[in-house]
Amino acid sequence: MSTLPDRSAPSQQRVLLVRLPCNPIFPIGPIYLADHLHKAFPALPQRILDLAALPVLDVERVLLHTIEAFRPTLLVFSWRDIQIYAPVDGRGGNPLQNSFEVFYARNPLRRLRGAMGGLRLMGAFYGELWRNLRLVRRGLRRARRFAPEARAVIGGGAVSVFYEQLGRSLPRGTVVSVGEGEPLLEKLLRGESLSGERCYVVGEAPRPGLIHEQPLSLSKTACDYAYIETIWPQLNWYLEGGDFYVGVQTKRGCPHNCCYCVYTVVEGKAVRVNPVEEVVREMRQLYDRGVRGFWFTDAQFIPARRYIEDAKQLLRAIQADGMTDIRWAAYIRADNIDAELAELMVATGMDYFEIGITSGSQELVRKMRMGYNLRTVLENCRLLARAGFREHVSVNYSFNVIDERPETIRQTVAYHRELEKIFGADKVEPAIFFIGLQPHTHLEQYGFEQGLIQPGYDPMSMLPWTARKLLWNPEPMGSTFGRICLEAFERNPADFGRTVMALLERDYGTAPLEEALHAPVEGRRALATAVR
Repeated sequence: MSTLPDRSAPSQQRVLLVRLPCNPIFPIGPIYLADHLHKAFPALPQRILDLAALPVLDVERVLLHTIEAFRPTLLVFSWRDIQIYAPVDGRGGNPLQNSFEVFYARNPLRRLRGAMGGLRLMGAFYGELWRNLRLVRRGLRRARRFAPEARAVIGGGAVSVFYEQLGRSLPRGTVVSVGEGEPLLEKLLRGESLSGERCYVVGEAPRPGLIHEQPLSLSKTACDYAYIETIWPQLNWYLEGGDFYVGVQTKRGCPHNCCYCVYTVVEGKAVRVNPVEEVVREMRQLYDRGVRGFWFTDAQFIPARRYIEDAKQLLRAIQADGMTDIRWAAYIRADNIDAELAELMVATGMDYFEIGITSGSQELVRKMRMGYNLRTVLENCRLLARAGFREHVSVNYSFNVIDERPETIRQTVAYHRELEKIFGADKVEPAIFFIGLQPHTHLEQYGFEQGLIQPGYDPMSMLPWTARKLLWNPEPMGSTFGRICLEAFERNPADFGRTVMALLERDYGTAPLEEALHAPVEGRRALATAVR
């Protein structure tokens, strides 16, 4: 990678951080970047522009107006998400329902309805993709009217996953960031070489295996929200809502190898825990501004048993600080809980958590490299119930990822029914997902090994013949799940997950719970042997 020229000292730079349109989730990434740069360069002029908080028809006009008024020398674009395969409405319709109607419906009229919905979905998807690329191009051109040497950096979750594909459509010279951007932006502003950073410059080929490079450890201090509100007029738009969670990060990194997940490669396998006092200081700033709902944005709040004590220290510190009326939520690996932590979680206001076990069959959990012991998950959920947890639980099931068959379906039904006994059927929501195949994952390599996808495929494609492969639901069970899901959409789309579980139980029955919790030593083909 070439060394970027030292055009000017940091004090002569002006940075505009732009969150591209997406669902209006609290934009923790751009906020943390701006906070870090302020601490590194206190005199650096910055602005944050969150296009997700604006009507879609206004985003380009507001972006160009902001550039004209602020005249940045560096545009930092944050792109949160691209791929859309999920069992939820959005982008012009329900992608799972549309896809399954086209692929699996027997009624020709229903197939036609799915095809029409799919066309609308394709239009919305490609429309958003082209719009965001146009915003980057037009924003950079407008900035260069006032600062001819202005440059663009683009990063965020979508970019980290699809960095190779997106680079073909971005302006030449754009810096494409993979993973964390703080050290990259520091070096860019200082005019230092970026050769050691997880990035590349459009027009040059990215290094092979760029995404698998591990990020550097970064000492994270509390975000200075007194400063953030001076550069981000939209902050109060989020804080005044009061009915959703505001993000706070307590750690980065994930040590696991789940077959379909990209967190491990994007954030790195090394878990870096933020100092407890800094996390609490950040929460206190938000608390004093009226925030009572917090979402811990970690890949996993308790990624492994060795981090149980860290979680306890944080929750005790929250109690000691007097934030006794908050509510909080997170992704939780429920196999990493003990009785004391369960009591602390309930006492400090945990009112929702998600478990991503993927399957209720220990055999499949092992084959997908999830690292879960499902028996331990149940035991720890009982600890939470005994501690008084009476709130909502979302259990993520990703059916048919690998080696699904009638026996494992019965096991998953049995496991889910046991969770319902622990928390109450009305509190446990099964979130039914079909994996959207993503690059850089073990599942992608497994797909190559099995001939399900071919090297050179386009992971951003929405064309029907590609989408059928990327919406991971292979035979021999693919048609079965297609039929079940279509029936669930017809019967009760408002309670899709529970309806799917009921239909699976109707058609396949329920295994003894002990069968679900036991993984045979000699199983059928395992991902661990397919991916070497």
